[in-house]
Amino acid sequence: MNDVSELKAYIEAHARGQRVDDFRDVLRRIESDHGAEPGSWVAEWCRSAENAEQAGDLLGAARRYALARFPFVDGPARQDALNRAVAAVDRWCVAYPEIQPLEIKLDDGRVRCWTAGLSVTERKPLLVFLGGNVTVKEQWAPMLVHARRLGMAAVVTEMPSCGENTLPYTPDSWRMLSVLLDELADRADVSRTHLTALSLSGHLALRCAVEDQRIRGVVTVGAPVRSFFTDADWQAKLPRITTDSLVHMTGADPWPGVGGWELTDEQLRSLDIPLAYSASLRDEIIPYDEVRVLKRNVRNLALLEHDDVHAAPGHVRQTQLWTTLQLLRARGVRGPQVLVLRLMLALAGRRGA
Repeated sequence: MNDVSELKAYIEAHARGQRVDDFRDVLRRIESDHGAEPGSWVAEWCRSAENAEQAGDLLGAARRYALARFPFVDGPARQDALNRAVAAVDRWCVAYPEIQPLEIKLDDGRVRCWTAGLSVTERKPLLVFLGGNVTVKEQWAPMLVHARRLGMAAVVTEMPSCGENTLPYTPDSWRMLSVLLDELADRADVSRTHLTALSLSGHLALRCAVEDQRIRGVVTVGAPVRSFFTDADWQAKLPRITTDSLVHMTGADPWPGVGGWELTDEQLRSLDIPLAYSASLRDEIIPYDEVRVLKRNVRNLALLEHDDVHAAPGHVRQTQLWTTLQLLRARGVRGPQVLVLRLMLALAGRRGA
């Protein structure tokens, strides 16, 4: 059973990022994490999701069902919430025929994705978007429409052992991304692939970029690089919600207990692509030493720093605009679109949002 106070503390960045405006009202109603009984985490988020669904807001419903299964599926109640999130996005996609599901089967599990813009006759550059270790692909479905405006094909998927991804999470999990590019090579220009990957999936993206030359840029927010995996003193202070999710994903109980995750100086120095990294100065999950490592070793690093806690919940809008700008920069895009985004970023900065 999860600590309810910790659940409430760490949901804010996710709720703000997903534009779930009623999250404080939902949190006030939550008293426990007992299954699906009234007043429980799952029940109250599902109640909010059902209201959104009845109002015809399918994406809003999907986001709230996804928050109901936060931080990971640990029983029937959260599994049902996940299933309902997937179903809500499936219904939303009816209005967007270009958005299609994709399933890739591997020896040790399956990867499920939502895709858009794939074509055997017009192969566009590819954007792959992954959330972190406590989010699911349904929360990021709007990225598929956004990518179309950027002139890219897009895939939204999940980390191993998150959502519908049944692969185990291991030091070799980065290979999943290369398999995904292999699968899409006939429907997208995977030689021009850009990865936007949040939190722990940013580590996955960087590790893959070291090996796979088809990746031409990485944008990430609060990604672990080295100390998160090697500093026992830091690990001892991690929130329970983080360690529990890692135990769930890796099967290593207690976590840590597995090695080989950290990126070496040599690996980071081998990167010849743009890396955009957003960091929080008061991050209690990802140590600031990761930024120092990147500064020493990555030759093409763009850095955004917020005086905030993990995921910078007080600066969501700034981070979203900045990451989009960095994606365009990595692709060499210029023009009115970039100028408008820069203006919007400047305004968001003044407001501190």
